[in-house]
Amino acid sequence: MSSPHDPASSPSPPPRGLDELRKLIDAVDARLVELMAERARIVQEVGLSKRSTGTSVYVPHREREVIERAVSRNPGPLSSRTIEAVFREIMSGSFVLETPPRIGFLGPAGSFSHLAAVRHFGSSVELLDLHTIEHVFEEVAAGRVDHGLVPYENSIGGSVTETLDAFQTHHVSACAEALVGVSQSLMANCAPNEVNRIVSKREALAQCRQWLSRHFPDIEQVESASTSGAVQEASNAPGTAAVGSSLAGELYGVRILFERIEDKPGNVTRFLVLSRAAAQPTGNDKTTVMFTTQHRPGALVDVLAAFRDASVNLSHIEKRPSRRENWQYTFFIDCDAHASAPSMVTALAEARSHCVELKVLGSYPRAERVL
Repeated sequence: MSSPHDPASSPSPPPRGLDELRKLIDAVDARLVELMAERARIVQEVGLSKRSTGTSVYVPHREREVIERAVSRNPGPLSSRTIEAVFREIMSGSFVLETPPRIGFLGPAGSFSHLAAVRHFGSSVELLDLHTIEHVFEEVAAGRVDHGLVPYENSIGGSVTETLDAFQTHHVSACAEALVGVSQSLMANCAPNEVNRIVSKREALAQCRQWLSRHFPDIEQVESASTSGAVQEASNAPGTAAVGSSLAGELYGVRILFERIEDKPGNVTRFLVLSRAAAQPTGNDKTTVMFTTQHRPGALVDVLAAFRDASVNLSHIEKRPSRRENWQYTFFIDCDAHASAPSMVTALAEARSHCVELKVLGSYPRAERVL
């Protein structure tokens, strides 16, 4: 039995009053603003230095360094994802001070590609709706936008064939990747019991098939060209609900009835950032390679063996028609190393000897967290 003087038996101090806590928060906020202003003044000097040397405003390896350093210093209780989101927005605001980059994305506004662009680059950059994946590649290759962001593969649906095909036609590089969680919402400007039709892109309806069957079993489902287009339609069509991103609901003024209605949680789309310049190595990188093998038995096995023998892990492989000859295929692989790493240099040299064509599409920092 503890004594009256035992610290373990002492009552905990009473919580501080709300007014006192708010004053403390206000004081911390004032310091935060001062520190952000100090950082911004330094960023302005960085902008002058970059302009004098012709350096790009968006530098993926530097972005990675800043974010990972901030996350590593996080003592809690905020999550690493929150710290990353705050710093991405700070860096987005810094772009404006240096000269905001123009980022092309697969539209229309409110699409998951738009959402990915906002989460990766922040809300202060200039985002341009380029309507198709092909158009994003064209504008980056022509230099009319600084970077483009395109979907590359989905954890449920697999590779995005339009992106793979565009890589065969346009001379651009992948300089970064972003992992973005895909969460579908049901939105309408009416009560749930007043919904008489549900509109969305075919893939989005398929991702929510079981949920829709349970909650709206007798309601007509109509396919649309895009999820954001469906939300636009629901904004002024009585009784129409749309499946799409919460961002689309905000943009087009459609109320969210139900969130996270996808049948399989954890659905993630991997996006690639396109550029005309290569990214510097960080020590934790990926490389995307495109190749067409010689037309002989075992050529594909020999290419893959080149990476195995060099101890380079392959994390993704896909094939597409080469667009040159019938029944000739172009393969895409992702390697867990930078193209400049000695193991990759060895693997690529050996692989080329078995290929009609081999092209490194880009090396870039590995994305660590889902945005």
